[in-house]
Amino acid sequence: MDNLNGIVAFVRTADTLSFVAAGHALGISASAVGKTIAKLESTLGVRLFHRTTRRVTLTEEGRHFHERCRRILEDLRDAEAMLSEAAQTPRGRLRVSLPVIGYRFLLPVLPAFKARYPDVELDLDFNDRLVDVVEGGFDAVIRSGTLSDSSLMARRLGPFRFVLCASPDYVARFGEPHTLADLAKHVCVRYRFPTTGRTQPWPLEADGSEPPNLRTAMTCNNMEALRGAVIASFGIGFMPDFLACDALASGALVTVLDAYPIAPGQFSIVWPSSRQLSPKLRVFVDFMCEHVFPES
Repeated sequence: MDNLNGIVAFVRTADTLSFVAAGHALGISASAVGKTIAKLESTLGVRLFHRTTRRVTLTEEGRHFHERCRRILEDLRDAEAMLSEAAQTPRGRLRVSLPVIGYRFLLPVLPAFKARYPDVELDLDFNDRLVDVVEGGFDAVIRSGTLSDSSLMARRLGPFRFVLCASPDYVARFGEPHTLADLAKHVCVRYRFPTTGRTQPWPLEADGSEPPNLRTAMTCNNMEALRGAVIASFGIGFMPDFLACDALASGALVTVLDAYPIAPGQFSIVWPSSRQLSPKLRVFVDFMCEHVFPES
């Protein structure tokens, strides 16, 4: 493809769905952007955008072309970073996707990261749904659980602990469970994974299975909401220790069934194996591995 400028103009327009915004980003007029894209469409022999007087939207062909072109431009930027002497200093925008509760373990360490790497601009997407690191345009993704995509590189952050919690008011009204069999007399607040719709298991039995006869008072797909429901005495909840720690310290929550070991959780940071590890991504990965759950 000879018309690299046309591809750049197309990707900018597709990202913003605005000739004006793309022109501002490229330092040219909206009219110039439109003419460049029209030339690209003529060369390709397809229409990339639906245009009306009020809005611009991608055609089906344009949507597929946008996905490929964005990856190509990312690869070009990585190649420039690899060859440029200046790129040895970490700089530029770094797009990272994390689970919603990720802010609880990430935000405390970010001031130190920014102090060390002031030229790295963090663009953080907090989202509990499973995202595609490549198709989503992310430099890296932080997620918990088992990693099944062999096309990704990964490093572990953690592990972390899970705890069973209840509010003091709930314990005062319904008593404290002392054995797994006692859980049948209580109600639980459960977490549902947004991507799969499955309920998070409570691996409390010796073989890692869930105790039978767990009665559910509430199910939700947001861990912060689960924590709030447990504090509000809806029932007993199963959550990461870093989510519960503030409420435990203040007395808003107490742990129960501490004698039963629970398998630890695991976060990992992943990125495309096909992509050159840029300086900004390399230092972010190294810093997160060093500072997130440092006692593990």
